[in-house]
Amino acid sequence: MRVSRRLIAIVLLLAVGALSALVLWSPVRDADSMALAKERAVRLAAYRTGVPAFDERAQQAGLDARLKAGGFKLGAPMFVRIYKRSFELEVWIKRESRFERFATYPICYFSGNLGPKLRTGDWQSPEGIYQIGAGQLNPHSRWHKAFNLGFPNRYDESHGRTGSFLMVHGGCSSVGCYAMTNPAVDDIFRLARAALSGGQAVIQVQALPFRMTAEALALRVDHKYASFWAELKAVSDAFEASQIPPSVAVCGGHYVVMDGKTGGLDATDCRRL
Repeated sequence: MRVSRRLIAIVLLLAVGALSALVLWSPVRDADSMALAKERAVRLAAYRTGVPAFDERAQQAGLDARLKAGGFKLGAPMFVRIYKRSFELEVWIKRESRFERFATYPICYFSGNLGPKLRTGDWQSPEGIYQIGAGQLNPHSRWHKAFNLGFPNRYDESHGRTGSFLMVHGGCSSVGCYAMTNPAVDDIFRLARAALSGGQAVIQVQALPFRMTAEALALRVDHKYASFWAELKAVSDAFEASQIPPSVAVCGGHYVVMDGKTGGLDATDCRRL
């Protein structure tokens, strides 16, 4: 049977298209997006049917009792890490000379995928290093209680990113914020207000895409945000090494841990966060 040249050309074009799709498609990126969508749906459904995301037994024990049991003091300095991929918010509290993890709270809902917020209306929840001062606390938020992350920070502004009123708040709905449910945000808000009232100038929040291991970053080495995430990893690693929130600056449009080095970056416009 003779096959027309036109049919052969069509088959070749389809083959080239399929090959191009395979080259451009990222299994890891696709897996991240699907996992986030699935987990988001599960958590939202549980919230709507009254299944608590927050540990009710821990809540019933009371914040004061849990602090005492762990050897922590209300009003001690506080540090926060957010992990999108695992829907977790960690609260660390200073005990003696270092910070220790007090609790890990489940994030009920956030919108968007892995990656930073770029512009108003993109529904992305921010990634980056943020500072929370007393003026950013809102005890009368429409979402129960909230604190503003301070997006855009100096890094975001240096890259032309736009957006406002990006919060950590109660409830289980978001278009760019991190929704924690009311019981969880009650804890987090009280700890933050006590820390800031107790003399802490600002609370550092590291909003991260995933736990910043070398393996996790290697899996996403071809991702368009790989270099950005490498900078976040350096900041995360600095905390892991000392268990003290590092001083961070923006130098030449890059996050830099202020350890006396800039890694060859232009330090003439370094501005501390």
